[in-house]
Amino acid sequence: MLTVVLSGLRARWASFLGGFVALALGVGLLATMGLGLSVTLHAPERSPQRFASSPVVVQGQDRLTLDVRRGPETVSVAQRLDRPQPVDNKLLRELKARWTVTPSGGPDAVGVDAPAAEVRALVGDRAQVLTGDERRRADPDHDRDAEALVGVNALLGTSGGVTAFVSVFVVASTFAFAVALRRREFGLLRTAGATPGQIRRLLLAEAAALGVLASAAGCALGAAGAPLLARTLVDGGLAPAWFTVGGPAWPFHAAFWTGVTVALAGAVAASRRAGKVGPTAALREADVDADALPLGRALLGTGLLLAGLGLLVWTYATDPSALLKRKTYTTLPMLLITGIALLSPLLVRPVARLLRLRGAVGTLVRENSAASVRRTAAVAAPVLVTVALAGTLFGSATSVTRAKGAEGREQTVAEYVVTGPALRPVTAPAGAVVSPTGPTSVFVRDGDAAVVKYGARAVTDPTAFAELARLPVVAGDPRDLDDRSIVVNEEFERRRVGETVEVWRADGTGPVRLRVAAVLALGTGDNGPYVTRANAPGSVPDRIDARGGGTATVRALETSGGTVRTADAWADAEHAPSGSPQARLGMVLVLGIALVYTVIGLANTLLMATSVRGGELASLRLAGATRSQILRVVTGEATLAVAIGTLLGLAVTALVLGALGAGLAALSAPVALALPWTTVGAAAGVCAAVAITASALPAWRLTR
Repeated sequence: MLTVVLSGLRARWASFLGGFVALALGVGLLATMGLGLSVTLHAPERSPQRFASSPVVVQGQDRLTLDVRRGPETVSVAQRLDRPQPVDNKLLRELKARWTVTPSGGPDAVGVDAPAAEVRALVGDRAQVLTGDERRRADPDHDRDAEALVGVNALLGTSGGVTAFVSVFVVASTFAFAVALRRREFGLLRTAGATPGQIRRLLLAEAAALGVLASAAGCALGAAGAPLLARTLVDGGLAPAWFTVGGPAWPFHAAFWTGVTVALAGAVAASRRAGKVGPTAALREADVDADALPLGRALLGTGLLLAGLGLLVWTYATDPSALLKRKTYTTLPMLLITGIALLSPLLVRPVARLLRLRGAVGTLVRENSAASVRRTAAVAAPVLVTVALAGTLFGSATSVTRAKGAEGREQTVAEYVVTGPALRPVTAPAGAVVSPTGPTSVFVRDGDAAVVKYGARAVTDPTAFAELARLPVVAGDPRDLDDRSIVVNEEFERRRVGETVEVWRADGTGPVRLRVAAVLALGTGDNGPYVTRANAPGSVPDRIDARGGGTATVRALETSGGTVRTADAWADAEHAPSGSPQARLGMVLVLGIALVYTVIGLANTLLMATSVRGGELASLRLAGATRSQILRVVTGEATLAVAIGTLLGLAVTALVLGALGAGLAALSAPVALALPWTTVGAAAGVCAAVAITASALPAWRLTR
């Protein structure tokens, strides 16, 4: 068996080349992503900076701890505060009376030169006592490294998932098509006495050999590509400057065995189909059959398509806001893509028959594409993947960003908007209305089992705020907001106007009982809650809305230290359709992976398919077709298959964007859907160029 397998690989190396390259690239990318993910699991240890010379640090509480019910038990749940509480003045006096105390940068923490045990005995539960490496918790932004890695972790995880999905897709498609082209060979083996089991074992052995060789090559690629990935992420602003990869061996093990598994999984279905080939039936059939869709593939494709549609509907019905998240519109389309790709042979023939191409060349293109269903579907499938990912990723991201921009612009009647991290107070000139707001947080119990932290906005002047804001009110009136009330959104468990909500403030103080003044639609996620500055300790305005007063207002706003823009310019700048450069780079990375695989799959499939059409093309020459006409037929078939794949990809995009639009409408947010025609067109154009080249080159050689 081993001799047969190795000789078969040598004899048909061209047929296996595409699968080898696709699998090696996939394993290399998985190893690279795994090495990057291993770094994101643990931020580097940094020595304390703020109190480096103090052996003990006394810090105010930086967690809000509340008891909740989890079944029959009561457990404590901790939520991180926006900033630590200040050290109690009485405690501070006691510390100074006994030891040397070093204040640094604020009232939230002090350094103490004393034995830790004695400090703990004095402090008790009035504050935190930090020693050793824990003193880093008193540094400003001590979690910045870990927070910086959250986005990198999500990007690499998504890219790894897309890599695994597309590699399985391409490798399985390559094996299936290669088996279809080898029917005559299997028929001869059956005639010579080979059993169906031996045919299946032969194919699985070939897949295992290919998987081992490609996975080994892929691990070498991963080791070389990981440093390049790290530099790209740092240069693109997606990762902190210290981000480097390398060290653990588990990413290589995971990538290697994943590659072998992918190769075997891709060959399983093909081997079963090959084992069913009969001795005489195989010799009578054409190189590529045009049979109806096999029952197993039809059931699997229908199941995946229905599962994808069902998840879209279920998400829309239960949590429409999830449709706006990148995790949803990156992963959900994969079910739809796989389902439609499996069912694509059902769609090829009717689509091809609908075309009315002129002349003999057009007739041949149409009829050959309709007859060679498997070949046409094998070319259309990788195009479907790329076009669908381009449309859903870029289309969804652009649509969500546009919706946020439209929503933000609709919710203010201000003429000018000032933004900045810490704005100074502004004196409103005569005839002007000025409304500063700033970020804060509120903590609310969600039933008896959870404590939820909401990002909120702190309103400095409720009257001015109500005059300039145009919020999506479901019930109540935002003009009733005062120091004893709160404006909530529909996420709140208690959201009836007049109802009382227990709230803990951003510094952990509370609970305070606030009356619900108004309820807002959820929108794209930025609608409330709103409280006054009295319930937002430590909040500093980062936005000022202003209207009226003419140029005097502009001059006054310029003294705030922020960026002054018209409301339209602010909305355009804050919610640019292209999104942040970091987010766009992440989507380009994911799409680039899919496009590379599509190029490999297209080139491999068309090179194999065209190379075995020597007899067919020779018959056309004998029938009077010129070399130019034959080339036009072959490239026309490739172009038609790419067009079918593009249409199917656009169908997936339409489903996802349609669900997104319905979700925005359900959230009472502006529906501003956008299909990225430039990106989709570029992806389809690359696919068409590769398909035409990969089909024309062997056809040119065969017709010499």
